[in-house]
Amino acid sequence: MRIFPLLCAALALIAAPLAAQIALPRLPLPPVGSVVGESLGALENTRADLQRTIERLARDRLRTVERLVRSNPDIIELDALGAPARRGELIVMDVPAAALAPALRAGFTVLSREEVEGLGLSLMRVSVPAGLSLAEAQSALALLLPDAEIVADNLHFQAGVADGALASAASSASTGRSAPVGMIDGATGPSTAVAETRGFAEGAPYPSHHGSSVASLLRHAGAGTVRVADVYGTDEAGGNALAMAKGLGWLVQRGSKVVTISLVGPRNALLERAVRAAQNRGVVVVAAVGNDGPAAPPAYPASYPGVVAVTAVDGKRRALIEAGRALNLDYAAPGADIYGRNAKGNRIKLRGTSFATPLVAARVAQAIGQGRDWRSALDREAIDLGRKGPDDVFGRGLVCAKCTGR
Repeated sequence: MRIFPLLCAALALIAAPLAAQIALPRLPLPPVGSVVGESLGALENTRADLQRTIERLARDRLRTVERLVRSNPDIIELDALGAPARRGELIVMDVPAAALAPALRAGFTVLSREEVEGLGLSLMRVSVPAGLSLAEAQSALALLLPDAEIVADNLHFQAGVADGALASAASSASTGRSAPVGMIDGATGPSTAVAETRGFAEGAPYPSHHGSSVASLLRHAGAGTVRVADVYGTDEAGGNALAMAKGLGWLVQRGSKVVTISLVGPRNALLERAVRAAQNRGVVVVAAVGNDGPAAPPAYPASYPGVVAVTAVDGKRRALIEAGRALNLDYAAPGADIYGRNAKGNRIKLRGTSFATPLVAARVAQAIGQGRDWRSALDREAIDLGRKGPDDVFGRGLVCAKCTGR
């Protein structure tokens, strides 16, 4: 199809900036400051050691994205901001279908019209014209449809690792009253009991070590009814914003009052709207700050307004050096020297902000289930670490301090 002339003009305007986006961006690496020293609380480490660790984490984050794109060129590419997303597709919001005429003449096609059930959101998925990169198409479509919100279907990554199997045993049982909890992650294995699971990705639900570990920690920390939205399945482009938005809508429909998300990605207008819609329905969203270190950009969804952002500490109550950051940090919880269950039911050692997050979510759910104000309940439990009062390293303090899964 011949490209619409306005599209050609738009591409001419954006060609120069896009040339710089072919390579992955270099991050400015800040010098080690008091925050980093305080986060570790480890006198055996020199400031130079800390600086090297922070720089390595920042480089590792970029290398991970680069490897992902290069390994899956048919389904993943970088968007206009250099973040990984589903290849060849864009999401359009805020315009009626009739207003798409300029885009259709330019070679874009409508793949589907979608409703995010439970959240009242509508959108259209459009395909990118042949010969255009996702970044080029995103910038051009913004010029063609100036009244629309246009986003890529960005990918999100799990924020924790399992060190290996230790022993086999059954999942911990919950205790006390708890509001229903939803979880956006991979599916759980058969030995981790959850009330319901639904898939939002190709091959889902599919048992995941990460999802099983998160669910086992929810149960260990006292969560009752747990439902799981599997946004990964077997899809190499799993964890995308559309799947997460749909999963969140389903969890809200099914009555979840707290939703825990141990995934991190870039800011995405669709997911941000979905989170806000869930919050407007009285749902508390709890999310991890990620494991890309303090030089990484703010993590999302942890940085969306009103989301309870969670970081992690080790067994000595030191903040993890790899912990990422959010625009506003709420609480810390154990995220190292702790144990959970993998998809086979084996007890495994865990590390990462992924595993601190369900502990905080379980505490929120318990407070709501017992008719208490959850913020006041968590603040009373929180152990002040670091500088007196709330800070950028531990937030309002450490909760669920004894929730190590041992």
